[in-house]
Amino acid sequence: MHLDLTLLAPALDQMPTLAQAAETVGFDTLWVGETKHNPFLPLTLAAEHTRRLRLGTAVAIAFPRSPMVTAHIAWDLQRFSRGRFVLGLGTQVRAHIQRRFSTPWEAPVAKLRDYILALRAIWHAWQHRTRLNYRGRFYTFTLMTDFFDPGPIEHPHIPIYIAGVNRGLIRLAGELAQGFHVHPFHSPRYLRQVLLPTLEEGLRAAGRSRSQVRLVSTVFVITGKGSARARLREEVRRQLAFYASTPTYRLVLDLHGWAAVGERLSRLAARGAWEQMPALITDEMLAAYAVEADWLDLPRALHARYAGLLDQVALYLPFDPAEAPRWQALRAAWDALPRPA
Repeated sequence: MHLDLTLLAPALDQMPTLAQAAETVGFDTLWVGETKHNPFLPLTLAAEHTRRLRLGTAVAIAFPRSPMVTAHIAWDLQRFSRGRFVLGLGTQVRAHIQRRFSTPWEAPVAKLRDYILALRAIWHAWQHRTRLNYRGRFYTFTLMTDFFDPGPIEHPHIPIYIAGVNRGLIRLAGELAQGFHVHPFHSPRYLRQVLLPTLEEGLRAAGRSRSQVRLVSTVFVITGKGSARARLREEVRRQLAFYASTPTYRLVLDLHGWAAVGERLSRLAARGAWEQMPALITDEMLAAYAVEADWLDLPRALHARYAGLLDQVALYLPFDPAEAPRWQALRAAWDALPRPA
């Protein structure tokens, strides 16, 4: 199991220092999400200021961008990083696609399938200098002249990871993707009873094996001492309440028999009663969705919880380059764990 670092997309002037510190600590992959900033621009700077670190989006929102736009960005990043880029794509939810991005929302699983196939058709045309002739349900690409064709690159096989919670996207990952970003709002029971069996359905349909899809997640952790741990526990409670209020993610609650809690959280969120919501997240729910341990005990706790379930994990915590020695100690504890025979 690999130890990664996930960042919400930072301001551009912060990225060189963050990326260099991440590489010094020894993280395997640096993931950047799309929130307040574009996720691709920081990764361009990260590629410039690192040599070993793998770099990926976790995730970029697919539908507001044409596959052609995304294809160009990913191709350039893959070339510039010398083959270290991973394209992570997400569908987001209806409200954000329609009201934040002013983009149509339609059949998200089928549309993301079409999106992935279109990307690969475009990249194939560039790499092999063949005619572009992709005709799908949602996307059609039939024009690519030399003036717009960036041409072959040294590392043309760009891994595509997708993200999701519900079965349709999980199955799609098994059929088409090289990886799946498991939502932080998850439990080991969800991974065992929903994600892995559904992924296997997609793998079987495509004649693929489990080793062809990497499972990655940013994991809620509660750590520290005394009042610092108590504050972090309440922060995690608040974040879980926010995620659990989203009807799209209700499956993760239903599996544990907490559907009624989700419905109450959704009603409170609709009224903007955010301060009332964390009280509905019980300590039992915290234990189901978060890992609690002292800082240097986290590697052992994470392995005990996720061995055989996830391939890569990151901590749902902010990363400050000034605290790199603390993270290096965590990495050393991670590396000291016994490896499977």
